[in-house]
Amino acid sequence: MAKTVFDVLKDKIVEDKTATQGFLSGGGANSYAEYRELTGKIRGYDACLNHVDDLARNYMEEDDD
Repeated sequence: MAKTVFDVLKDKIVEDKTATQGFLSGGGANSYAEYRELTGKIRGYDACLNHVDDLARNYMEEDDD
């Protein structure tokens, strides 16, 4: 099955999230403020993934009509 624009977008978001998680788990945060910023980014990536999933689902439902 060919990748959709939703799949490509999700892959990029997951890639960025994984990189941020790796940086954070490797001790990359030099301060509590930086730690909070990075954990906020991770929550943002999760929200983005949920939005992309919703858009993809709505798009597929409209396509079925």
